[in-house]
Amino acid sequence: MTAKSMKSMHMSPRTRLRISPRMTPRHDVSPMNPRNLLTPLPGTPPLRRWTTRAVGAGLAVAAYLLCLPWDLRNRPETPGAINETSPVTALGITGLTVAMLSLAAYFGFRDRLGLALLIVAGPPATLMYVSFDSHPEPDAAVWPLAWGFFVLVMGAGVLAVAGFARLFRDSEA
Repeated sequence: MTAKSMKSMHMSPRTRLRISPRMTPRHDVSPMNPRNLLTPLPGTPPLRRWTTRAVGAGLAVAAYLLCLPWDLRNRPETPGAINETSPVTALGITGLTVAMLSLAAYFGFRDRLGLALLIVAGPPATLMYVSFDSHPEPDAAVWPLAWGFFVLVMGAGVLAVAGFARLFRDSEA
């Protein structure tokens, strides 16, 4: 190499490429990076943050619709019978509970407690209200009491699990 080519290889400080600490490699900002699935949501870009929250609310809606029937009223076992049976099964309640508590743990770990409550318990509570309200009872309607009780149970469970999951976050997050 000649002296001229050696001199041209040396760049002045003004012409050097500066990489700011805020610039990260492309694989770090990829939504498919597994490390991004557990980063706190308040520090992520708004589009990714609200997309994640919308997907979580959609999963809560899907869990409710898959696990519980739309008409929650009791029905006679056979036509003209006095005994009534519930259309809700133990498997459906167990599936909904597992799905909601899993979502509560995930969003409790990644997001604020109030938003975890709204994302996980809000959509099923709304669907339950619409279901109860769209099927009027022929007798005295006690569905507002049942709805209020189940919303309190769902909300308390989501808050408890989300609060417990927050204990596992890093202290600096």
